Amino acid sequence: MSEGTLSRPVEEEASGSFLVELQHRLPLETYVLALTVLVWVLLAIFSPYFWTAGNITNILRQVSIDAILAFGSLFPIILAGIDLSVGSVAGLSGVVFSMLIADAGQGLLVAFIATMAMGVVIGVINGWAIDRLGIPPFIVTLAGLQGYRGLALLLSGGMTISGMPAGLQAFSLSSVAHVPTLFLLMAVIGLGAHFLLAYTRLGRYMYAIGSNAEAARRVGIRVIHVTTVAYALAAGFATLSGLLLVARLSMGSPTAATGSELQAIAAAVVGGASLFGGRGTILGCFIGALLFTTIGNGANLLGVNSFWQMVIEGLLIAFVVYFDNLQKRRQAGIG
Repeated sequence: MSEGTLSRPVEEEASGSFLVELQHRLPLETYVLALTVLVWVLLAIFSPYFWTAGNITNILRQVSIDAILAFGSLFPIILAGIDLSVGSVAGLSGVVFSMLIADAGQGLLVAFIATMAMGVVIGVINGWAIDRLGIPPFIVTLAGLQGYRGLALLLSGGMTISGMPAGLQAFSLSSVAHVPTLFLLMAVIGLGAHFLLAYTRLGRYMYAIGSNAEAARRVGIRVIHVTTVAYALAAGFATLSGLLLVARLSMGSPTAATGSELQAIAAAVVGGASLFGGRGTILGCFIGALLFTTIGNGANLLGVNSFWQMVIEGLLIAFVVYFDNLQKRRQAGIG
């Protein structure tokens, strides 16, 4: 056996150990934040339009909607589950909300409450099907991805719904002390979600179930209740994201938020959430969402082909998942 054959596993082992040691020193989201700052610096150098008040405001407004969707996606991920339906729920919610206002003549408050209630019910059904019927989360929410999008198209006839109150878009464009209102709303929601995960019994139960569901059952945690709440929160956050998208666009579109479920999951994972469950933070979700929003904004400013943007995002996700899997294997004593 040659010396090169012997040295290759040693080199791979050293590389893996180095990556794991890096993650032990600082949380993954710290490195993602550093990468985001680097991207901001590079874009400021290569585009004279990046560091302008208008563009920064635009980034903050866009990341607000993306981050809220990612916050919701985090709850099932912590349980070692996944929700592929959040983008379709956001699109359906926007259509229902717009139809209640434009076609049914309902006020903003009634339309908001009714649409939010619909979104939460969708999440409860998802959680019930997963835990009671034993259907894998991937299958349940994949069905929702197709079904809810189809329902949005049927209800709207495939057409956008206009006639939104002028105050709705004015709200989405408003600012408080030069900070977009949407961003402030996202920050309040994020703080609430962080408090739930970090300081409540429900949050501790979510992490416990994600780490070892069977052990959680044995110590008396009612897994079905926690699972139902997690998926209800995911759908509720998706519904709110869809309503804010209607406010920003001043119309309801059945194709709104198409594909955003993948970016929301990617933001959570890149921000440090583990697809194996038991790990993830709201701050990490925000950092991941900010990175992807920045990449999209920078690609538009620099005239980069959108396909390259997809390639870059895919590589980021692949690396982080590899990083996460490597740590899991090391902790289990494998490899």
